[in-house]
Formats: sequence, structure tokens, C-alpha cells
Amino acid sequence: MKNITLLIAIILMSMQSCTSDQNNKDSIALKRVDSLFNSLYPANEPGVAVLILKQNSIIFDKGYGIADMEKQTPIDGNTFFNIASVSKQFSGVALMMLAEEGKLSLDDNVKKWFPDFKADFFEKITLRHLLSHTSGIPDSRDRSDRDFVLTSTDVESYSYLKDLDSLNFEPGTSYEYMNPTFQLMYTIIEKASGMPFDTFMRKRIFDPCGMAEATYFEAGKIIPRMAHGYLYDSLTQKYNEFDYGEESFFATKADGGLYTSTREFVQWEKGLRENKLISEHMKLSAHSPKIAIKDMPYTSYGYGWFIEEKPGYPVKVFHTGDNGGFHIYAGRYPENGILYLFFSNRNDRDREATASKLDEIFKQAGWLSSVSD
Repeated sequence: MKNITLLIAIILMSMQSCTSDQNNKDSIALKRVDSLFNSLYPANEPGVAVLILKQNSIIFDKGYGIADMEKQTPIDGNTFFNIASVSKQFSGVALMMLAEEGKLSLDDNVKKWFPDFKADFFEKITLRHLLSHTSGIPDSRDRSDRDFVLTSTDVESYSYLKDLDSLNFEPGTSYEYMNPTFQLMYTIIEKASGMPFDTFMRKRIFDPCGMAEATYFEAGKIIPRMAHGYLYDSLTQKYNEFDYGEESFFATKADGGLYTSTREFVQWEKGLRENKLISEHMKLSAHSPKIAIKDMPYTSYGYGWFIEEKPGYPVKVFHTGDNGGFHIYAGRYPENGILYLFFSNRNDRDREATASKLDEIFKQAGWLSSVSD
């Protein structure tokens, strides 16, 4: 009996020691994260909101710098950023939802949804090609009209496709990142659902996920706690606004027009994890490589997400966003229940280097032990 009691005591002490050791690693990791962003984003300049979700707990949530330089509003987890191309996953999921409901097929060709597009090659381009940037469609939008470049909406932006007469490559054979192909989803979602794009996204995606304030940009729309994007002018040594009215194609929605916060984005992550919107099978398909990207080592593209399979790390599913001064990163390690976000309103920092440093911090803290190891 004494031996059993002693054994239990030893086991409990070992468990407590392991817990204490992990708590210490966690504390060190979070201090390193804080130090990293403190070094990159001074308090009196445009900055960044940073959030880390580990399993179901937010373990880091902090803002650095200023959201609105005129009002001197500080950034925090409720600051709304234009998340730029990170918006693509929302449009992609909407398309996948409609596919699972039988209102469209991902094997549909573009001609089915846009019969006025003249070229026969649109019959070879499927919705899967749009989702994976493998359509071959070139971005040959006319940029000679400055007002068009600054203010055009999705439909106006992709209107050149009606008379397009050539592709950059045979559909499905190569990868070329392309915004207009995601803008097509704006109209496909409307036609397939019978709802305006914004209404569908609100009723079918944002509300079910608990994203009460997420909204798409429109000129004149009031956006809660909105950050402005900024660009530094070395001559005047001032930060100038760099968003709508200054940056090209800022008013399109399906490819990059969503405003949300890091805290709201957590609700999106939970909705994906819990399969509230699409099935586990469809989600895994979206997060599976469809085409390798030559100039991004270990990286492929799925349906609305990049997939990184870097040696020594579990699979990372992520996306970046660039629009005006906004510089966005949303990374996920699905096997480990990790989501990490850093949303910035300045674009003069090395985002990819920052993400790599965070990955290394997470690995050293023991957060990224792959279940497949």
C-alpha cells in the first residue's frame, strides 16, 4: 500500500513539474512575441493588432501604435482593419457552401454564370480554377482612367473579361495570383443564392459565426473603430492616408474589401473549426494543395488559402493581405489548434520575416508538435 501511495505521489509531482515547465515556456514565448512587436511598431506611429488563439483560449491580444493618426486613436483587438486579400477565404467558403447546397458546382464553367463573356475558352475555366488562381485569366484591366482605378466596384472591375480574347496559360496548368477572378464570385454568389452579396455574407456567414460588425467597404459607409492605412513620406516626414481614394481597386469586395478586427476573426476561426459553414470534407479539400507556387518555397495554393509544408513544422494554412497601407497576416496550424493574426495599417515592415520569427517562437514553446510526427 505504501509503495502504491509513493508511486502516485511521484506521478503527481512529475505532472506538476511538466505543467510548471510548460507554463514557463508559454510565459517566455509570449514575452518574446511582445518584444518582437514592440521593436517593430513605435507607440506614436501606425501600428498593428496581434492576437494568438491556442485551442479555444486567446493567450495574446495586444495593440501597438495608432489606428487613426488624426484622432490619435490607439490600436487594440477591436480595431477594424481592411483585411485585403484575407477576404478571399470568405468568398471562397461562400462558393463552397452553395456547392454543398446544390446551388452550383465547383466544376461549373465560367460561361455558365457569365453567358455574355464572348470567348470560348471560358467554357474550359471552372470555379475550381477561380478558387485556386489557376484560370489563366490575365489582369488586363484598363488603368488609364484614374477614377475607374480608384473607385470601381467588383462588377465594374471585372467588366473587361466580357471581351477578353486570350489567356496567359491553359486553365489548370499553372498558378498566377489574380484578383479579378475572385471578383467574379461576387456575381456568382448573388446569382446562385438569389441574394445581394452583402446580404448573403451577413445572413449566411457573419451572423452564424458571431461576427456582428464585420462589413465590406463602401464609399461613405461608417465602419466601427476603423483604422486608416498609412504610407510614410520621407520628404515631409509624415504619415499620409493610403486607402480609399489613394490606392487602386480599393472598393471591390469579394477579393479584398472586408473590414473586421482580430477579435472578430477569432469567431470566423471557430466557425471553421466547428464546421458551421462547410463540411469537414470540403474544408479539408480547401486546405489541400491544388497547385505549387514556384517562387514560394514549400508553398501551394488551395481554395482561398495558401498551404505551407515546411520541413520541421506541421502544415500551416495562411493568407496575406495588402491593400493601401494595410498589411495583414492570418496564419493557422490546424493540427495544433493555433491561430495567429497580425493586422497592420502600415506596409513598411517585413511581414514574412515576422511570421517566420513567430513560427520559431511557437516551435520553441512546444506548441507546434505535429500530431503526424
